[in-house]
Amino acid sequence: MVSAYADLEDGMRARLGGRECLYVPSCRLGLYLALRRWCPPGGRVLMSPVNDDVIFFVVLAAGLRPVQAPLDPRDGSLDPAAVPDAVWSGLSAVLTTNLYGNPDPAPALRERCDRLGIPLLEDAAHAIGSTVGGRPVGAWGDAAVFSLSKHTGAKTGGFLAVADPALRDGLAAERDALLHPARLTKELAYLARPYAESTARALRLTRPAHAALRALGLHERPAVRMPLRPEELDRALGAAPSLDPFHSWVRVDLHDYRLRPGTGRLGRTRRKLAVLDTVLDAHRAGTARLLASEYSARDLPVDGTAPPLFRVPLLVEDRDAAVAALARRRITVGYLYDPPLDAYAGERFTDPSPSPEGAAWFARHALPVDPRRADEALAALRASGARPAVPSPALGGAR
Repeated sequence: MVSAYADLEDGMRARLGGRECLYVPSCRLGLYLALRRWCPPGGRVLMSPVNDDVIFFVVLAAGLRPVQAPLDPRDGSLDPAAVPDAVWSGLSAVLTTNLYGNPDPAPALRERCDRLGIPLLEDAAHAIGSTVGGRPVGAWGDAAVFSLSKHTGAKTGGFLAVADPALRDGLAAERDALLHPARLTKELAYLARPYAESTARALRLTRPAHAALRALGLHERPAVRMPLRPEELDRALGAAPSLDPFHSWVRVDLHDYRLRPGTGRLGRTRRKLAVLDTVLDAHRAGTARLLASEYSARDLPVDGTAPPLFRVPLLVEDRDAAVAALARRRITVGYLYDPPLDAYAGERFTDPSPSPEGAAWFARHALPVDPRRADEALAALRASGARPAVPSPALGGAR
């Protein structure tokens, strides 16, 4: 029987050079499947401290201990050379982030994981279309997860890509066992959401709506990070590995992350994927302009071709003022990950980075800009007098 997702999986397989792909209703569910399949309960997973807190809770839900890695302060990428041998020797897996689409050093990480005999898992949620070492991001790991809520804007769905095609059917069965049944009310709400958001933007009601939710205590993210709720989290950890005790954390910003998709969701996803290459071209063009600006600590790749970054992390001295300057031009800044996860969760729930300074500096100064609005954003920053931030060599990172 042909799967309802077969054409979507075939298209993603072609983008990854033939890697087997499994459609999942969300990147976070795909990551949970990968962590459960490749990591023993109680294992330790090296990951980025500048990352969505949802991913942190997915790692905990899989019954694993997060280990925070040192980062290159110029772009937030993993810095494997700064990980001590004592940390490497205790790991069960490495999880990349490819923050904003900027690739982590997958070739070096792949070589190190092979030497240690542990899996490399790639979180490529931001990185459809990015490449590293001559391969697509997502084609280096034992498994990789992709989101269709980022470049595609489908706000649903994703893929779990695997190096070993023999594992696909087992993972599909595990996926299906975790799915909630499709619901007509959820499907209709999903289809109506873009029109409601468009109306709110046109009437300039988006910010008042969020303010009202915060005043009523209904906003799941009253700050950049969601509330940790440590006592509840302790109780949830006693039931790991299991998604259900962690549901209130893992569902944040995407309550339908385990919902079996209906025809409406799949239809919109197909339409979005059909124009993905055009979207990636727009991201490449804007990324090139932003990387060439005074606010970037990175240069274009040696071949002169810009990657299609989902967001470009410009570095500014006073980020709050820069965010306000962009807001005055109706340019919203999202995908901030400050403070780093070790500062957010503490040693009770994670192993802190052995060299936290680079991540802390990057998290404080990074201004993730949508490259499709590159010219407007640069004009607003320059007009506001925003000053570039320059990382000190003492912070580390490859030079």
